[in-house]
Amino acid sequence: MSPEAPDSPLSRRGVVRLLNTTGGRLLCLAGAVDAAAVDAFWRRYGREPARVDRIDARSVTALSEPGAELLLDHVEAAELAGRPVELRPSPAVTRVLTGRGPGARTG
Repeated sequence: MSPEAPDSPLSRRGVVRLLNTTGGRLLCLAGAVDAAAVDAFWRRYGREPARVDRIDARSVTALSEPGAELLLDHVEAAELAGRPVELRPSPAVTRVLTGRGPGARTG
């Protein structure tokens, strides 16, 4: 049996995706969002924060430093553009963000 490819869905435990919904663009994070999940997101969508209306991170079980940075980059880009984004965090996300200081808000 050959080893799984590093970008295989079977080798990743977390996922980050952009979705178009009737409520606008959604950044969705789920599972254990580690560096591999963030790298897969960047390869698929690029490193520039996307314009999003909401961030759904309610299914995140663990959030790595790269995952937190990706999430906060999207929040900051939206705020700088004058369009605050709705963030729906899981308890794991809230724990990570509250440990980062006053710039890391949930709402």
